[in-house]
Order: sequence, then structure tokens, then C-alpha cells
Amino acid sequence: MKIAILMTCHNRREHTLNCLEKVYQQNLAVDLYLVDDGSTDGTWEAVKKLFPIVKLIKGNGNLFWGGGMQLAFLEAMKFDYDYYIWLNDDIQLVPNALKILLDTHIYLAERGYHKSIVTGSLQDPITGMVTYGGRVRLKPWHPLKFGWVKPTEKPLECETMNGNCVLIPNAVAKEVGNIDPIFTHRRGDFDYGLRARKLGCSIWVAPGYVGTCARNSISGTYMDVNLSLRERLKKLDHPKELSSKEWKLYVKRHGGKFWFLFWLNPYVSLIISSVLHKIKVKKTDKDSGQSN
Repeated sequence: MKIAILMTCHNRREHTLNCLEKVYQQNLAVDLYLVDDGSTDGTWEAVKKLFPIVKLIKGNGNLFWGGGMQLAFLEAMKFDYDYYIWLNDDIQLVPNALKILLDTHIYLAERGYHKSIVTGSLQDPITGMVTYGGRVRLKPWHPLKFGWVKPTEKPLECETMNGNCVLIPNAVAKEVGNIDPIFTHRRGDFDYGLRARKLGCSIWVAPGYVGTCARNSISGTYMDVNLSLRERLKKLDHPKELSSKEWKLYVKRHGGKFWFLFWLNPYVSLIISSVLHKIKVKKTDKDSGQSN
């Protein structure tokens, strides 16, 4: 089997090096494509020295996750691999993680699911809760509201996935193609899964957990209610967050005939949460002043 691991990184040298070490401890023959998107912390030099077999690709510093993974995928697809595995560099893989993904796809293919994407579930290293993996719609009337799937001992079908650790067989890559370059950082993975399903592919959660990965903090992001409304709205349109142009395309593509309502939802929710937080703070200050 020809297997390509696809990664992208930016100024997370220790995370990146640790992840590469875990990959090469998997006892699988793989080609690893790593896009270094303008790191200034010595990542490029360290990878070349410690892992000279890695196929390094230099980014322009503005690729983010979507652009970096799209570039790695593009380069790898030139060589027609049997499998492509998306992998984030902040994951602590378990020793047999990649084998779990491969064995799951083989199991599914034997049962007729040849065009099946397999996503690996990740858990918080402290709480053990699911952090990334397969996703399913929470409500039938809301096509863009997804919850996590808790893995079991058997593969579970889902509707889309986080892109942290995902196996894509060649048949799916040929059917769906690359990550859509319109998505700079977020939703490129969800969009890929949803497009794959529309094209007749299936998505499955592999049994158990393939590693650990803490969920990204909301502190300092548009979801942080401690920031002013103006700051939150400004952050909301950043490429790493909502990005109005990308959000509109995503919602129109996957939101159904009432897509406009779902497009408005994050803006309305942000304003409401900011107003409620402001009222709460004023009430707390008032109660504190009275008690003194």
C-alpha cells in the first residue's frame, strides 16, 4: 500500500517534531508531506535535520490550515497514493493509530463501502472527553448544527468530520478532489465531508481513540464574551474564524433553501451573548457595591 501523510504547520516546532516522531513509530511505510507555512521558529531547519525523509513544502505564511493542507494534498495526489491521511501536528497519536484507520477502511471495503472516509476520534488528555472526530447533525431542521460522535468498539457512520486525523482512500480522492481552496482555515474539512456524502461516499468513525488533542481555547476569539462587541465582530471576520465570504458560500452550499437564516445565526448569537454578558457584569458590579 502507498500511503501519504498530509500535514501543515506554523511556528509550533515542538508540536510538529513530536507528531512526526509518533508517525514514524507507527511501523508503517509512509510518505510524509509537510507544508511549513512560513515558520520563524526553526521548524523547517529542525525537520530537515531530524527527519530528512519528510517531503517539505514551503508556504507563503498566509495559507492557514485550509491552504496548507490543500497544497500538501495537491502535491501528493500527483503520485496516486492508495491512501491519504490528514494529520494535525498537535495530536499525540497512540502507537497503532494509523493501523486503526487502515483496518477500519479494509473492514468497510469488504462490506461494500469502498468509497468510505475514516475519521479518527481524539480525546482531551485530562478529561478524556471527545474533542475532535466524526460529526452528526443534532437536529433534522438545522443542517449546519453538528455534535460529536463518541467512538465505540465498532465503526460508526457519521455525516461529516473534523480534519484533525482523517483517512481518505484513493477512490474518494478521485471522486471528491481536493479541499476547496475557498476555505482558508475553518470549514474546509466539514465541507469536504458534506460534499463527499453528496457524491455517494460514506464517512465512518473508527473504533476507539487514535490519540489525544486538547480543544482550542476560545479565549481571545470571537466567542470570548469578555471582549467588547466591536472586538468580537472584528475577530469574527478573521480567516481563522468565520470569514463572511467563506461562511456565506458554506451556508449556501449546505444550508438548504433556508440558508439565509442560518447565515445570520452567528451574528445574531454574538450580539445577544455580548448584551447578556454586559447585563450580567453590571448586575454583579451593582450587587458587589451594595454588599460593601
